[in-house]
Amino acid sequence: MNLVIGSHVSFKKDTQMLGSIKEALSYGANTFMFYTGAPQNTKRYDIDNKLTKQALDLLIDNNIDINNVVVHAPYIVNLANDKNYDFNVSFLKQEIKRVELLGVSLLVLHPGSHVGLGEEKGIQNIIDSLNDVIYPDQKVFICLETMAGKGTELGRNFEQIKKIIDGIKHSEKIKVCLDTCHIHDAGYDLNNFDKVIEDFNKIIGLDKLAVIHINDSKNEKNSHKDRHENIGYGHIGFDNILTVIYHDKLKSIPKILETPYIMQYPPYKMEIEMIRNKKFNDSLINDVINYYK
Repeated sequence: MNLVIGSHVSFKKDTQMLGSIKEALSYGANTFMFYTGAPQNTKRYDIDNKLTKQALDLLIDNNIDINNVVVHAPYIVNLANDKNYDFNVSFLKQEIKRVELLGVSLLVLHPGSHVGLGEEKGIQNIIDSLNDVIYPDQKVFICLETMAGKGTELGRNFEQIKKIIDGIKHSEKIKVCLDTCHIHDAGYDLNNFDKVIEDFNKIIGLDKLAVIHINDSKNEKNSHKDRHENIGYGHIGFDNILTVIYHDKLKSIPKILETPYIMQYPPYKMEIEMIRNKKFNDSLINDVINYYK
């Protein structure tokens, strides 16, 4: 099995995706995910076509498939609440064009929080927004992320995701990003992942699954809290996470680590090694600190 695994990496003004790839390669990754600006705001700078060309050449040199590379939309976009409807639609349209300029085809999006409007109205707002955003010949797939159900978050179960997809006119442009921490915190039992995948296939369809976020959880199942933990150090556990990563039905899907930094250091090089070796590293924290000191 050719494992497609990487992590969240940075995207800086002066190096853009070229810098993102170099960071991913330093972790031993063969895919990666980035935000085209800060995840907490919608400030963006122009895509540098020269840097993009160098980045695409570097991908080819390292046998990384551009179709496995992922961009994440900023958290601040909330399609479920229509308070900033016009701005959200306008920004997402621009972000799709930016992602297309980079040659990337997967854009992960949090469905949003209804903030007191109620589930039905919130889901309808998401549907209406995406119907205004998506155009039929776009090359980018919007990947709705499964959420933990914190507060009034929508996308907390497969049924809600399916309801959104069913309302989209060009639903062929919609995919799904499965987050292990989120579904665990939402109440899905990763001790029986075959059942989780069976339910996903029955409700949404495995053909819609395009990205998997690989995270352990600081919280017990069904906590609805969404706090990521390093691989094997949380309530999901190393063996369950390996089951997800190496599942026969998910072989070709890019898997992205979003686990927390250890002190100020990224743990991804050591976590990827641990996953490739299929052996839990109980000295991960010290190894990461010592590596970067």
